[in-house]
Amino acid sequence: MRERVRRAALKLGYTPNAIARSLITRRSNLIAVLISNLTSLYYPEVLSELSAHATRHGERILLFALPHESDIDDSLDQVLQYQVDGVIAAVRLSPQQLDAFDARRIPVVFFNRYLRDHPVNSVCCDQVEGARVLVSRLHKAGHRRFGVIAGPKDSVVGEERVRATLDRLQELGIKDTPVVRGGYDYESGAAGLHELVKLGKRAPQVAVCANDVMAIGCIDAARFDLGLDVPGKLSVVGFDGVGPSTWLGYRLTTIRQPIQRMAEATLMLLMDRIENPKLPPEKRVLAGQILEGASANLG
Repeated sequence: MRERVRRAALKLGYTPNAIARSLITRRSNLIAVLISNLTSLYYPEVLSELSAHATRHGERILLFALPHESDIDDSLDQVLQYQVDGVIAAVRLSPQQLDAFDARRIPVVFFNRYLRDHPVNSVCCDQVEGARVLVSRLHKAGHRRFGVIAGPKDSVVGEERVRATLDRLQELGIKDTPVVRGGYDYESGAAGLHELVKLGKRAPQVAVCANDVMAIGCIDAARFDLGLDVPGKLSVVGFDGVGPSTWLGYRLTTIRQPIQRMAEATLMLLMDRIENPKLPPEKRVLAGQILEGASANLG
């Protein structure tokens, strides 16, 4: 019978109407994904994994790309108009914004971030442990002069990495570590190194960058602008494990996030809450992995 119906539909040129079906099922089969343009190199892999897992559950991804994490207010009304089944937020949301979704019974799962004082569903990589392990390895290898190239202040993930880096350095007796700000882009990574050099009497032995793209810019500035051998005179480390970080010209030492497992866990967490809105908030933390490249002397 199924085959006869399929053949008849093909003969008549019939195509199911997803909008009409959603009126009956009260499901749009759409999941909104909120990301920031500042992480454009990192999120293609994330979106690919999220889309693959969503498709297996009969859902489609509706992407909202924001110039900055804090620009969510401009897009919130648009997200709500689509009557999505759920939201995956890779940007900062306030408790009030979460209440707006909750009032419409739209579950939200945070990807790689969370709220400290508000219970939310989230899937995160352990940024703190990753930063602490990196700093510990660098310190054990004999490095004592550190500099940090941070991301924008409204980046929750970037700020967590920077804070964990500085806290671990304090524990090791290294204080007053200079911190400069970048925009997660190549140019600000290069400019950040120049700024670190100007701030100190001597160039740092280590540049800890809040993401891989800035770390790559930092490496090129060290080699071609300042004539510093990497890692002979300067060790450079990053976070994320994006594709270019593995290129032979860089082979960046970085913390690789388990994107595939994070995406799968995020979709499962969200689908469970779509099916059963009464489930309590849950936080899942996955460990990152150090990729020991050629940009840092780890001893």
